Amino acid sequence: MSAVPQGISREDWLQALPRALVAGFVKTDIDFQRKGETSGTTATLVVVDGFTVTVASVGDSRCILDTQGGEVSLLTVDHRLEENAEERERVTASGGEVSRLNLCGGQEVGPLRCWPGGLCLSRSIGDTDVGEFIVPIPHVKKVKLPNTGGRLIIASDGIWDALSSETAAQACRGLPAELAAKLVVKQALKTSGLKDDTTCVVVDIIPSDHCSTPPALSPKKNQNKLKSLIFGRRSHSSVGKLSKSVSLGAVEEIFEEGSAMLEERLGRNFPSKANLPPFRCAVCQVDQEPFEGLMMDNVGGCCSAPSTPWGGPYLCSDCRKKKDAMEGKRSSRSTTCR
Repeated sequence: MSAVPQGISREDWLQALPRALVAGFVKTDIDFQRKGETSGTTATLVVVDGFTVTVASVGDSRCILDTQGGEVSLLTVDHRLEENAEERERVTASGGEVSRLNLCGGQEVGPLRCWPGGLCLSRSIGDTDVGEFIVPIPHVKKVKLPNTGGRLIIASDGIWDALSSETAAQACRGLPAELAAKLVVKQALKTSGLKDDTTCVVVDIIPSDHCSTPPALSPKKNQNKLKSLIFGRRSHSSVGKLSKSVSLGAVEEIFEEGSAMLEERLGRNFPSKANLPPFRCAVCQVDQEPFEGLMMDNVGGCCSAPSTPWGGPYLCSDCRKKKDAMEGKRSSRSTTCR
C-alpha cells in the first residue's frame, strides 16, 4: 500500500495498483533473503474493488473466475517450467539450467526443474537456495466483472493437480462460498489424496440488489436461486476463454502484464515527486538523501544513485542489485544472504 501514491482518485488508485503489487512482491522476496529463509512459497493475491478484480501471482496457485452462464476464466498464469516454454527460455538466458532430475545411470525422472536448487517453478517468493533467476515478479491481471457479478476460486497447487478449472467451478455451483471451498478441497482429496498443500478460498461478488439473500441458508433450499444469479450451467466450448468485449454479461479485460523485467513493470511514468529529494526507492519505499551511498552501474563502475541510467524510477542500492541479479547480470547473494 505504501507504493500507491496518497490522495489520488479511485480510478488512479486502480491504475497504480499493478505497479504497487510488483513492488510489494519484490520487497517481500528481499525480506525473505535478509532473514535467511531458505524455503519459499507461491503467492496469489486478489484485490476486489467493486466489480474490478486485480490478481497478482507467482507460482502455480491458480485463481479462476466463474460467471453467469458458466464461463470459466483463468486469472493467473502457471509458472511451471514443464508447461511454460517462455519461462524456460528466460531462466536459461539468465544463467540457469533447466532439466529433469538425473538418477544413477543417466535416467531422467519427474518434471522439468531449474538448477541449482531443483525448483520446478520459475517464479516464487523466497526459495533462497535457488538462483536469482527464480523471480518474485508477479503476473498481474485486472478484469471488470459483468453487472451480474461472479465467483472467484483461489487455490493452491494441491487442488489444481487434482482438478481442472472447469471441474472445480462446476463442483461447487449453487453453494454458499464457505461450503463451496470445503467441497472443492474434499473433491480434490477424493481424486488424488493429500499429496501437496490443498487449500481453497471462494469469494462471491454479488450485485447489491441480491445482497439480501442470506448466505447461511441451506444450500439445498437455495441452490437453484443462487445458480440463477451467477453460477449457471454452461457449454464445454467456453472453458478458459476471457472475453474482451464490453457488454452485459461479459468479462472486460482491463490490464494484463507478465514480464519478468522490473524496468518494464515499474515503468517510466512514475510520479515526479519520486525523483525529487529525498529519493524514495520504488520497491522498498525507503527514503534516501541525494547522493547517499554509491551504486554500481551495469558495467561495474561507481556512480551516484540519482544519475544511474536504467530508464525506470529510482531504486536504492540493494534493490538495484536485486534487479540486476534477477536479470542474470549480477548475483546479490553477498548483500541479501543468498
